[in-house]
Amino acid sequence: MPTQAETADRNILYQESVQDVESEIDFVEDTWNELRKRPAELLREDFCGTANTACEWVRRDEGHYAIGVDLDEDVLRWGELHNLSQLDVEQQARISLVHDDVVAAETEPADIVLAMNFSYYLLMERSELLEYFEAVHQGLVDDGIFFLDAYGGYDAPKVLEEERECDGFTYVWEQASFNPIDSRMHCRIHFDMPDGSRMENAFDYYWRLWTLPEITELLTEAGFSQVDVYWEGTDEETGEGNGIYEATTVGDADPGWVCYIVAQA
Repeated sequence: MPTQAETADRNILYQESVQDVESEIDFVEDTWNELRKRPAELLREDFCGTANTACEWVRRDEGHYAIGVDLDEDVLRWGELHNLSQLDVEQQARISLVHDDVVAAETEPADIVLAMNFSYYLLMERSELLEYFEAVHQGLVDDGIFFLDAYGGYDAPKVLEEERECDGFTYVWEQASFNPIDSRMHCRIHFDMPDGSRMENAFDYYWRLWTLPEITELLTEAGFSQVDVYWEGTDEETGEGNGIYEATTVGDADPGWVCYIVAQA
């Protein structure tokens, strides 16, 4: 009899353990409404994978349109089969997936571009990241906004393994190696199942641990007029994050943090 790890779908496990598209789009919508006096219509999700976030954007409003761009054709097809298929016919007409490199993809100018889940960390040379940021700037409308996330903290470069219980499985994040000379690292995601089986190396990443000064300076160099870091507040009772992100110039020296970066064209 096959194990649970052998029969599980890694993309479903990823969406359930890593992504929170509702909260992500909440932040995008709230921040857009604070900064702009008009509604946003077209969102482009770069490194979209299964296009889960793009689907959430389309579901929110009948005036929302989305484009998802990714270089992995297999994961795009998975997204079509499992995510786009859950939209109604009218919603499906407002979303399209593009199989292309995010730097080279030519799409209609977007109000919003997203690069989430640290996907752009895969661009490990300064020249590559600058080229991508320049391409995003050119791919936005005049008052468009680019949303990214980033992570760091003094545990970020460590070799470690962390577990988090999810509904029906355990998510395991492994930082397998880190080179302090070039900040390149190897990370993996594993999934442990209730029957004791493990989906080993469900996702495997070689990327660069970019710092916030590097990212924000490159965004400015790419032509963005204003770049702000949005830091999560702290719940006074629990000492944990409260889920509220606000623009700031001072962050906490935590062992691990995740923030948003908002770059205005």
